[in-house]
Amino acid sequence: MASRYLDPPRPRVLAHRGLAIAAPENTLLAFEHALAAGAGYLETDVRLTRDGVVVIAHDDTIDRIAGRSAAVADLSIAELSSIDLGAAQTFATLAEALEALPEARFNIDVKVAGAVAPVVEVIRAAAASDRVLLTSFSDARRRRLAELLPGVATSTGQAAVIGVLLATWLGSAGLVRRALRGAVALQVPERFGPVRIVSRRFIELVHRAGAEVHVWTVNDPLDMKRLINLGIDGLVSDRADLAVEAVADRN
Repeated sequence: MASRYLDPPRPRVLAHRGLAIAAPENTLLAFEHALAAGAGYLETDVRLTRDGVVVIAHDDTIDRIAGRSAAVADLSIAELSSIDLGAAQTFATLAEALEALPEARFNIDVKVAGAVAPVVEVIRAAAASDRVLLTSFSDARRRRLAELLPGVATSTGQAAVIGVLLATWLGSAGLVRRALRGAVALQVPERFGPVRIVSRRFIELVHRAGAEVHVWTVNDPLDMKRLINLGIDGLVSDRADLAVEAVADRN
């Protein structure tokens, strides 16, 4: 199935773990709030429970968001589903999110290697491969996901980002394309420590190679507008509501 992930117009607003102002992050309510604010995309993260269920969770532990100490991988989905995260929300599975929000486009970061095959199974069962983008810190993991779901949209992992950055310093769109290895997007911070990643030259060369540049995590409206004017294609933001306003002002 051909991907329709990038069909909507740019610049794109990717709600980072949903919109967690009046809802816990990475919950169905946070996703609903992001969509209601006008975000076109939901950025989220998945891991594997002890009993092999693909669950939506960014951290490897529940310490930060649940107020108790335990690893996600050590808990069953029943145990995770019983935890109150606030606002009547709990941990949701990827299957539940895809079913509850059938028109939403999801940007899914696969956090662990063991989740690759289960994620693919969930996406196939939901017939959702045309409305998801899959990514991972690991390029090998990202490429494996692309192999298992032909035609699915992907963005690069860390090693490929470094390769693209080096290629842009050399000014070669061909080398950029080679580093991308079929990915349709680069999702990067504007800077990494003292190193500037996102520049007009970087954006232009990535565009010439046929891919998009999405920048994370941008929460200041002035930064949003500056990056949009620079030519980026997507804002990954904790404040999807403000990003939607910035895009509307630009358009």
